[in-house]
Amino acid sequence: MKEKYYITTAIAYTSKTPHIGNTYEAVLADSIARFKRQTGYDVFFLTGTDEHGQKIENQAKEMGISPKEHVDKIASEVKEIWDFMGTSYDKFIRTTDDYHEKAVQKIFEKLYKQGDIYKSSYEGWYCTACESFYTEAQLNEGKCPDCGDPVEKAKEEAYFLKLSNYQERLMKHIEDNPEFIQPESRKNEMINNFIKPGLQDLCVSRTSFTWGIPVTFDEGHVIYVWIDALSNYITALGYDTEADAPLFNKYWPANVHLIGKDILRFHTLYWPIMLMALGLELPKQVFGHPWLLQGTDKMSKSKGNVIYARQLVNHFGVEAVRYYLLHEMPFANDGSLTYGLLIERINSELANILGNLVNRTIAMSKKYFDSKVMAPTEAEDIDKELISLALSTPDKLIASMNHLKVADAISHVFELLRRSNKYIDETYPWLLAKDESKKKRLGTVLYNLLESIRFSAVMLSSFMPETSQKIFKQLNTSATDWDSLKSFEGMKPGDTLGEGEILFARIDAEEKLAELDEENAKNAPKKDIEILSKPEIEIDDFDKVDIRVGKVLECKKVEKSDKLLVSQIKVGNQVRQIVSGIAKHYKPEDMVGKSVMVIINLKPVKLRGVLSEGMILCAENEDGTLVVCSPESGVTEGCKVS
Repeated sequence: MKEKYYITTAIAYTSKTPHIGNTYEAVLADSIARFKRQTGYDVFFLTGTDEHGQKIENQAKEMGISPKEHVDKIASEVKEIWDFMGTSYDKFIRTTDDYHEKAVQKIFEKLYKQGDIYKSSYEGWYCTACESFYTEAQLNEGKCPDCGDPVEKAKEEAYFLKLSNYQERLMKHIEDNPEFIQPESRKNEMINNFIKPGLQDLCVSRTSFTWGIPVTFDEGHVIYVWIDALSNYITALGYDTEADAPLFNKYWPANVHLIGKDILRFHTLYWPIMLMALGLELPKQVFGHPWLLQGTDKMSKSKGNVIYARQLVNHFGVEAVRYYLLHEMPFANDGSLTYGLLIERINSELANILGNLVNRTIAMSKKYFDSKVMAPTEAEDIDKELISLALSTPDKLIASMNHLKVADAISHVFELLRRSNKYIDETYPWLLAKDESKKKRLGTVLYNLLESIRFSAVMLSSFMPETSQKIFKQLNTSATDWDSLKSFEGMKPGDTLGEGEILFARIDAEEKLAELDEENAKNAPKKDIEILSKPEIEIDDFDKVDIRVGKVLECKKVEKSDKLLVSQIKVGNQVRQIVSGIAKHYKPEDMVGKSVMVIINLKPVKLRGVLSEGMILCAENEDGTLVVCSPESGVTEGCKVS
């Protein structure tokens, strides 16, 4: 019988469309779930959406729709994103699902009846964004210590969960199970910042809003987010406080809750205590993964630095984005995403190391052996290192994945790919092909390369499933499961390879970055332009500037410049030559015949060796585009602008 493995993500809050940092968690969990399935486990992978709370109620009210309409839309978007990113979840739970709401009500009733929940009132500072209460001492300069948003004074009747009753038991569990909270730094944070100072009882109901699961025995109270949202990990498996639940009995406890480090407190303090109160086993591990930053900053709509999965996939493809998310995120520290870094990784690792190896090997096999797999009949000592590395790499992957070190696991595969590329340089197959007596040796070299590629494709299939399938198709092999890695003989001599295919094309970084900049500027939310005035001047100062209306007679590009145009402009009875940095915004033919406003009493200068006798006036938009200032029709060339 297969060993069970239950993995969950945090459920995405349906206040807004998730950005790439949120998407990272789903992709990370998917890679772990796929790997466990591949290596023989019976896996259940759960994800979903958290859909109740005051923030959602307020947002829906602002949009003039019901909270259910709002969460239906966002939940659909979340599911769509998870799907096109290739996540292989077994269940997608929504906390508005009827079965979940009923189970949560039963959980609340059970905890109340046994005395773990009691009624009182709360007075403190409330952050709507985090849906959390804070004491005065916990605030950071009067604001929420977690997100930095403003807080408001709140006092209301509420039910509370007695965390204090379970503090010693929780501390003992953490001490007895050193892998329970990972990474290690997160565990120390929970112990020192929360458990040792003493746990405060947790508010678990609200009366100030209605968008939540009603408390069955006290009208006006709704069950607060933490009992509602956290319970999804057991309600999704059919948990019921009274009835038998086969799926729950099969998969619980969870092997790992994969969550963002910002919600570690709720999963390592509140959730374990809820489970203890319910008499249930605790999850084996809670892993608080780091954040994916945009450059060096946390992604935030207010900062205007949010990157979405759909945009990245449209430009770079699902597999490249999955590779970057999984390989570039450190185990314990925050990772960084920039377009430049992503392009560099695609070019250097996916196109060069992986794609080029596959392309060269398939092409040589076609050229030298008509795409036939040759038997490895003439081995040499130089082959041993490559074969040994290939055979030892699967165990390295298992060791890394057992500790959720996904980036390290992928690095092991790329170590084999790099060694395979080096093997080509060491064996010179193109020289072997010139000597008829070396044909068997050439066949052996190509067999070793094909087999190393097969090993790599099998091991990459949890992280880049589409890419692996494309490689298997080119190899035309059915030896694609994990057990096939026990021996270096998966490719069958005499078989015919499939057609070669470019896996990853190199990207022109400058061109792609310019395209992305243009797209981001176009899609950026419009903001009021902040006016920062220069020092005040007198009217006499303005009168020193002679601005006239002119008409462009001729216009052409300045040689060896991408930015400059030189125009011949008629101003009254004169023709002025003026050089302007507008070539990226206007073609020369667009300028001819245009009426423009020009300053004619600027001291003449040479720009790129071309004399300029004035300046064309332009307005600059917030996205950097320039628009030439033109007068209305009916104004004669030479007229003064004042």
